[in-house]
Amino acid sequence: MSPAGGVLTAVLALPHTGAAGVLALPRGDEPPVTTPRDPAREAARRELSKRMYHENDPSLVQRALNAFWKWVDELFSAASSATPGGALGVVVILLAVVAVVAALWWRLGTPGRTPTSSAALFDDRPRSAAEHRAAAEAHAAQGHWNQAVQERMRAIVRSLEERALLEPRPGRTADEAAAEASRALPAHTDRLRTAARDFDDVTYGGRAADTRVYHRLTELDGELERTKPVLTSSAPSPTPNDRQGGAS
Repeated sequence: MSPAGGVLTAVLALPHTGAAGVLALPRGDEPPVTTPRDPAREAARRELSKRMYHENDPSLVQRALNAFWKWVDELFSAASSATPGGALGVVVILLAVVAVVAALWWRLGTPGRTPTSSAALFDDRPRSAAEHRAAAEAHAAQGHWNQAVQERMRAIVRSLEERALLEPRPGRTADEAAAEASRALPAHTDRLRTAARDFDDVTYGGRAADTRVYHRLTELDGELERTKPVLTSSAPSPTPNDRQGGAS
């Protein structure tokens, strides 16, 4: 088409070239109308911001997920380059970490369930050692090892109270009972402490008992019944010098 037709031609230069938009009017020797770079860029931005250009854009959630997985991929790539063996080395390390966490969970139980202080050993009406033993055996016969361990520990403490080796005291904890009983039964100090710890673990620590723990307490209960306590005298025995002085 010839210039005489009066056709308006627009020439927009690329933004990075610094050129201005030119509106050329092919009318004789009149100077062209130029648009400065910044207004031209703003006009393009307004045009591209219209909704019609963004109908197929991903949603905000999708963009967030894409950014997250990109970050994970970059993190994994960085770890692969820094770990001997590359990606296989990272997988081995992750499996080792999972194994350690599982072992700690199994050994320590559910986090946050251990109280800051132990509760009372007895929480219901007073019962005899024989009644606690019978309840322990009934629970053990049904495979209820937690309850069996609890009742067997209560039987041990109640038996020591019935033998006057412990003073009956409401609110006593298993740890306190073990520490007090160790004075009259020093040969069983370690096993009494272990029994108290087993009681606390299954009662307040979220641990699960088993037949091994129950049989350990049952054996301790029987041995304590057959053990003669060590009775300490409040008055010290006289020394040989004291006896000689009294006879003279």
